[in-house]
Amino acid sequence: MDALSEEEYWIRLLPDLNEAQRRWLVGSKVLEIGRGGLIKIQRLTGLSAPTIIKGIKEVKSGKPLCSQERVREKGGGRKTIEENSPEVLQVLEKLIGDSTAGSPMNHLQWTHKSTRTLGIEMTQLGYETTHPTVARLLSKLGYSLQVNAKSKEGRSPVERDTQFQYINEQVTEFQQNGNPVISVDAKKKELIGNFKNHGKAYCKRGKPIEVNVYDFPSLAEGVAIPYGTYDVQRNEGFVNVGITYETAEFAVESIRRWWRMIGRHHYPHATGWLVCADGGGSNGSRNRGWKYHLQRLTTELGIPVTVCHYPPGTSKWNKIEHRMFSFISMNWQGHPLESYETVINLIGDTTTRKGLKISARLDRNKYEKGQRITDIEMEEIQLHRHSTYPKWNYSIHPRKSRES
Repeated sequence: MDALSEEEYWIRLLPDLNEAQRRWLVGSKVLEIGRGGLIKIQRLTGLSAPTIIKGIKEVKSGKPLCSQERVREKGGGRKTIEENSPEVLQVLEKLIGDSTAGSPMNHLQWTHKSTRTLGIEMTQLGYETTHPTVARLLSKLGYSLQVNAKSKEGRSPVERDTQFQYINEQVTEFQQNGNPVISVDAKKKELIGNFKNHGKAYCKRGKPIEVNVYDFPSLAEGVAIPYGTYDVQRNEGFVNVGITYETAEFAVESIRRWWRMIGRHHYPHATGWLVCADGGGSNGSRNRGWKYHLQRLTTELGIPVTVCHYPPGTSKWNKIEHRMFSFISMNWQGHPLESYETVINLIGDTTTRKGLKISARLDRNKYEKGQRITDIEMEEIQLHRHSTYPKWNYSIHPRKSRES
């Protein structure tokens, strides 16, 4: 076998060898060639000079290759970017925050930006990262690749991304000024009684919790309507559990209770507050009652409120969905909601590894559906629509004279 074919033969073996075997082989080849062997092997294999020299030393030591218990010494190898720059995960998460979606039930998130694009942006910020590294960091943050999925809420409007960007700007501005930013929404109505609750709970083997065969509303003691207020910055939530109907008056009363019980203690010097809400339901962008009762609350508190609505088809991207409601659902899965006390306790016991805290109270007030707000009452609302998508973004200022 001539020299050229011999080189081809052993060079083809290198990819199948581990680090120690590779060093031992190239080291022995350098010693075999003699003078000029280091440069020749370096050019043939592409391995660095320090690696080849280390291989030469290992061959000269006479220590059998098979006696090595580890391929690499303990603590050896390049440190990960997280070890060298612990803040890199926060930087990446902030970078993709404007283009992030999430599933509230399985805690997965995804980003519309490619890993290559993110790698370039991270490098521009001073963190040299390749796209495989970005993919690994995204997985560590809880992001994953997702296929497209149809939504029962219909297609999102073309203005969606611009509205998300505007909401993000408003959130940043309010937080920088020390003002509260809350995410609000109503959770699915629940029947109160010994009914099956989806999910599983730990029980003694062979002794599952027995529940009613049928879950007819007529068999229920009542209904529970959880309306949540989530403080984005403090990772704290409040749930007002109603017993009648989900109306605009009930929604605003839930926010009022949050302010009286929690908000005013954390934000005593607030000059305004931001509410992020879905585009429909009791807090819908076209709901007259929502704006009317917000006006009453704003005048009562003497603090203007700004409201930003999520576009149609994006309600599950609301922070409260995947940061609070999803964990409530997991906490009470498999437990029959036998009483209002059970509901309140299960909500209050919900917590996460990131320190989520939730308070819950029962609202025994009766709210009536079909409340009509006249044109005259609407004209009295101190409503100031923003120039960016005024149908979704507006502020309501206190009236000069307090309402009764």
